[in-house]
This record gives sequence, structure tokens and C-alpha cells, in this order.
Amino acid sequence: MSMNPILPSSTLGILGGGQLGSMFTIAAKTMGYRVIVLDPDKNAPAARFADQHLCASFDDVAALKELAKCAAITTEFENVNAQSMIDLAQHTRVSPSGESVALAQNRILEKAWIRKAGLQTAPYQEIVKSDDITEQSARYLPAVLKTATLGYDGKGQIRVKTLDELRQAFIQQKEVPCVLEKLVDLRAEISVVVCRLDNQHITTFDPAENQHENGILSYSIVPARLHEKIQQQAKQMAIRLANELDYVGVLAVEMFVVGDEQELLVNEIAPRPHNSGHHTIDACAISQFQQQVRIMCGLPPANTTLLMPCCMANILGDVWGEDGSEPNWLPLQQHTQAHLHLYGKLSARPARKMGHFTVLADTADEAYQTAQRLHQSLQA
Repeated sequence: MSMNPILPSSTLGILGGGQLGSMFTIAAKTMGYRVIVLDPDKNAPAARFADQHLCASFDDVAALKELAKCAAITTEFENVNAQSMIDLAQHTRVSPSGESVALAQNRILEKAWIRKAGLQTAPYQEIVKSDDITEQSARYLPAVLKTATLGYDGKGQIRVKTLDELRQAFIQQKEVPCVLEKLVDLRAEISVVVCRLDNQHITTFDPAENQHENGILSYSIVPARLHEKIQQQAKQMAIRLANELDYVGVLAVEMFVVGDEQELLVNEIAPRPHNSGHHTIDACAISQFQQQVRIMCGLPPANTTLLMPCCMANILGDVWGEDGSEPNWLPLQQHTQAHLHLYGKLSARPARKMGHFTVLADTADEAYQTAQRLHQSLQA
């Protein structure tokens, strides 16, 4: 891959036009680039900002041919057609690589690969067929049975305590390949967004401490309220993974902080900007989306300094009225340290990510408390 920098007024392409594609497009347009978005949804949020919207499926030959004319191409999510990305790389610069995306699409490949890179995961067993469930499986219980592919935001995950429950769960998952992951003594969940051009040009944002509800991220608190040593170790682990993958782009690495010893286990990777990195738009010297633009253009990632402690809160469709009425935006909008980002999705549904807001404060605790209070006021 030749790394002559791609300069403003060049055209960049992105596979996917959801909120991540939208925030990428805003960053790229602000930085002086043209943007083409490929997304089958005619109301894709990113289409509002892009120069061109190719409204077609991700494996549409004509659309991919058009996209291949871009100076560089990236993706906003991992469930895109990885083969399309590999094919596009024959014609133009594609980052991250289709191979990295394919790896992140499959938990079985991903976990084996993380271990091969010398890092720990939670204990797990691959369950590809019903015969794989044996007495040996009992040592992983209680556990979560996760589908190997297409699971995100808590989808495709079932908690099991007994072998009978495990057999039932596997049938419920339609006997597709799964990973049985032992439940660990979870003290915290964190994520590190790492930005890599090559071995010499690699940096991370500070780890975010993440809180989930029903498998969906609800709050990210930065700086994480964890020992400095743990945070440094998490950054080093994320860098190691990105280097081992020879990754080019923005990569999110989710980790579990486990037990009294505060051991770090890698949960999963996402080959793109991440929900837990949205605070970077308002609270850091550069946003994760600007980093995505820089790196795909062959420019080194910029300084990631956290300017102020903060807390990002997701806004799900649950806070809209059943009749589609808007949440009560006033308290949030009147708060001078809160920054609202709405994604422009036409219809609100429960559990659908509709937007987020970030609260800046003097301490992480204060930011978190304010974010919770403002979040509750939306439903008033």
C-alpha cells in the first residue's frame, strides 16, 4: 500500500451510512474532503452530509465499481461484506483491511487470534455442533452462549447455568456456530480506541469505563475510575493487538477488568470507531472520526489528549413517546456543559441508538452523575 498522503478535495468512500458513517462524513467534509456513502437505506443518516449516496446493497457490483474510484475507502461497521473490501483493495486504498474485518466478524476466529497475539480472553469453548456439548462443557458454566457471527449490542447472547440450559440455548440459537464463554468476576468493562497508521505511528485515546444495560452501552466515563497502572496496561494491550494485526485505521478493543487482582481480559475488537469513543468529539484534542480520516489518507494519527473529564450517554428510542413524541430536550439543552448529538434517524424504536450526549465536568464522577440526571430528565 503506497502511503503518499491523500490531501483535501480528494474523494473518500465509506461502506455504511449509519451514525458512525454520518460522524465520519461530517469530519471528512470539515477537513476538506468529498465523501461518497454506500448504504442500501434511502434514509441513511450519513446521506444528509455526503456529496453522493450510492443507495445499493454492499455487494452491488455497479455501486462497488463506482466506489472503487475513490482515493480511499473505509467502513463504519464489521457486518459489511468483507470480500467486497478485499476486492476493492485491488483498485484503491482500503482501511482497515477486509481481512481484519473478516476476523472481527467471527468470535471463534477473533478469540483464537487474540490468544495467538499473546493476550488473555475469558475461558471459552467453541460449540459448532450439538455433539460439542459434553461433560467437559460444565467447567465453563455459568456462561454466556454467543453466536460466532452477527451478534452485537447484546444480540445472539444467552446466559446458561446448566448443561440442559446450554443444550436448549444452542437449539434456540438455531445450532449455528457459537462460543461458550465462562462468566468471569467482572469488576469493570473498559475500551481502548487505538489509532494506527504503522508501527511508528500509533496512539490510543484514554480508556473509557463502560456501563451497559441489556447488552447495550449506556454510559462511557473518561478517565476510567481505575488504577493508572491498569489503564497503561490496557493501552499497551490495544497497541499490541493493532501491531500484531498490522492494522491500519481506528480499532476499538473492549476489555474486562476481572477479580481482586484487576486482571485484564480482551473481550472483543471492533475494526472501526466505537460508540465508547464518541466523547472524543467534545472532550479530546481530536475525535476518533478525524483520526479515521487522517489514517485512511496516510496521515499520522494526531495527539489524543483528553481535555476534560467527561461522560457520554447513549440516547435510545425508548425515551420517545409511544406516539412518536420527542423527549424533553430542554434540561439537556440548557445545561452549559452538555453537548447533544442526534443522528437524524426517522423513526424511534426501543433499543435503537438515536443519539448521544457528552457531559464535561471537573471530575469523571461529577460528569457521570450529571449525565445520569440529564438522561432521566429526557423521559420527564
